[in-house]
Amino acid sequence: MENTNVYIVPLKDGWGVGRPFANKLSGKFSNKQEATEYGISLAKKDKSVLTILKKNGFIEKRIYGKDPCPPKDRK
Repeated sequence: MENTNVYIVPLKDGWGVGRPFANKLSGKFSNKQEATEYGISLAKKDKSVLTILKKNGFIEKRIYGKDPCPPKDRK
């Protein structure tokens, strides 16, 4: 099964959007907003998880489909 998760990563000269284990980025953008908009569109299309790696080291996840790790009291 192909991993459809989408990642947004900071680059030296902008922001990249890609998938895990891909040989190249799906897109490269000069600002974070453009990268986020593109990443959201990919994640919504594939009903997957969008992971944003921030420059300060924090990680933000957004789920646009079935939650891969739902709380135990919800299914």
